[in-house]
Amino acid sequence: MKISDLDTPALLVDLDRVEANLHRWEMWCRQRGIRNRPHIKTHKIPELARLQLEYGAVGITCQKLGEAEAMANAGIIDIFLPYNIVGEMKLNRLQALHERVRLRVSADNPTVIAGLAKTAARAGKPLEVMVECDTGMHRAGVPKPADAVELARLIRQQPALRFTGFCTYPWSPEAARFMREAKRLCAQDGIPVTEISGGGTPGMWREEGLEELTEYRAGTFIFNDRIIVASGAATFNDCAATLLLSVVSDAGTSYVTVDGGTKTFSSDLYGQTDYGVVLDDPATTIVRCSEEHGVLQRCGNKPPYRVGEKVRIIPNHACIIFNLHDVAYGVRGDEVVARWNITARGKVQ
Repeated sequence: MKISDLDTPALLVDLDRVEANLHRWEMWCRQRGIRNRPHIKTHKIPELARLQLEYGAVGITCQKLGEAEAMANAGIIDIFLPYNIVGEMKLNRLQALHERVRLRVSADNPTVIAGLAKTAARAGKPLEVMVECDTGMHRAGVPKPADAVELARLIRQQPALRFTGFCTYPWSPEAARFMREAKRLCAQDGIPVTEISGGGTPGMWREEGLEELTEYRAGTFIFNDRIIVASGAATFNDCAATLLLSVVSDAGTSYVTVDGGTKTFSSDLYGQTDYGVVLDDPATTIVRCSEEHGVLQRCGNKPPYRVGEKVRIIPNHACIIFNLHDVAYGVRGDEVVARWNITARGKVQ
């Protein structure tokens, strides 16, 4: 099947670009002695998670318990879940997951640690726990190295838990300084720190502070997108995920309408002034969206679009796009070579 045979809107993944992105990152990690643990919240597709493992990833990262369950159901058995798990319903699910995969979790407060300890004791299997640290994101995590060490002590007091180290997002020079101090304080207490986990695609190529890292969690790098290009971590030639759309209306001006809007790309701009760019003409952009319509503004000397013509759009943020579609198509050149269900989409619990 050709790309042109697909109905629209359709979500496309250029496998040649994906494989180049995976190879480049894996080689970078190996050269620096850092383990690659990619975040699957970007694609949510077990087949792509397995491809990442084939390229050398040591395991995967999931953001929500539902994502982790979906990946475990697909046979992926080494999972890091850096999210506070709260409430008996989720803890029961966590226990079931812990009993069938190698699982590591994180915590940033005593209430979460108590729940994890109870769950691991019921499972009869030690649970690995990291302390999440706030190194500048101000979203989750303890704010000071001394606080992180205090939680490390608390985890070590629980017979069913195993303290393994510290995690944070995003990785930065500030994060490296935080971790150095936390490790120093742990050493004073005789607490071993075996893992330091950082993440984030925009900063993934930084060299500062790498001596503190044991593993890196990047998600968007598998596809890259417009905001990653804007960050300097990729180019448009590295962008592997596109939306195939059809022109459905032409007002006879520099604007045409395509058959996708905020339910196709999302309404988030992520610092951009419009919603996406044309794959082969990044100066041409989606300038307005309603729920099911996008308005494309032609720029430069590009020939006018015709009603019925199909265009491919690089989205602002790939992670949102994959949570809006049921299916993605793997392509090579003009050929459709794979069709994947986006198994973990909507798994927000």
